[in-house]
Amino acid sequence: MTTIRIASYNTRDFLEDPYAAARVVRAIDPDVLCLQEVPRRLFSTQRVANFAQQCGMYWSGRHRGSGGTTIFTSLRVDVVESRHTRLRVARLQRTRGFALARVAAPGREPIAVASVHLGLDARERAAHAQVILRAVNVGGEVVLAGDLNENESGQAWQAFAGVMRLVSPLTPTYPATRPRKVLDVIFASPGLLAEPHVPIAIPEADLVAGSDHRPTWVDLRLGEPTPLQERADEATAEVSASVTDEMVQHAESAGGGPADPAG
Repeated sequence: MTTIRIASYNTRDFLEDPYAAARVVRAIDPDVLCLQEVPRRLFSTQRVANFAQQCGMYWSGRHRGSGGTTIFTSLRVDVVESRHTRLRVARLQRTRGFALARVAAPGREPIAVASVHLGLDARERAAHAQVILRAVNVGGEVVLAGDLNENESGQAWQAFAGVMRLVSPLTPTYPATRPRKVLDVIFASPGLLAEPHVPIAIPEADLVAGSDHRPTWVDLRLGEPTPLQERADEATAEVSASVTDEMVQHAESAGGGPADPAG
C-alpha cells in the first residue's frame, strides 16, 4: 500500500438523509474518513455505529467530548491510537472538540489524522487552531481535515497552512445544493505528497440529499516501507520466484520444451 485516501465530510447531525450520505462515503471508499457534525447526544453512539456500518467502515465506538467530530477507518489500515478532545468555548455556545487517530498502513509508519470542526467566531477559531496544532504534534507525519468555517484569509486557515500544505482541491463544498464556499479542506505535513486528484462519479442526488456540505478527499503518498516490511516483501518475492521456477521446470519436463509464455 503506497497511498492512503483521506476524506472529510460534514454530515449535519444526520438531519438530512444518512443513507444517501453513506452511499457518498462508499463511492469515495476512503481509508480514513474524518467526520464533523455527527450526533452527540441522545442515542448518538448507536446512530454513529449504524452509520459506520452503512458506510462499510470501522469506528472505535467512542466520541465523548468530541464536539461532534470522529474518525472512521477501513480495514486496510490499523488504528494505533484514537482519542477525542474537548475544546473550550464561551458559555452557551455549541460544544467544540476534535478527533485524533494514529493510523498505519501495512509496513508503514503511523501517521496522525485529526478531524476538526471550527466554530463561527473568528477569534475562537484562531485560538482553537493553536490548541489543535499543539495536540497533533505527536511525532511523524500529520493530516488535518475538516470544516474550518473560513477561507484562506482566516487566521485559523493561515495557522494550519503555516506548518502544513493544503492537499485537497479548492473545490467549493458548501452549500451542497450549489457549492460556493471552500469550507471543507485537508492539510498534510510536508512528508506526505498528494497524488493528482481523482474525480469520483457520485450521484448528484446523493450529494444534495446526504448533507448540507459536500465531502472532499485526497490520495496521499506514504513514506518508504519499514525495514521489517521490506524484508517481508523480499521474502515474498523469493518464494514467488522459487514457485515460478518449479512451475517452469515441471512444464518443460512434461512438454519436452520451454513453457509457452502466451499459454
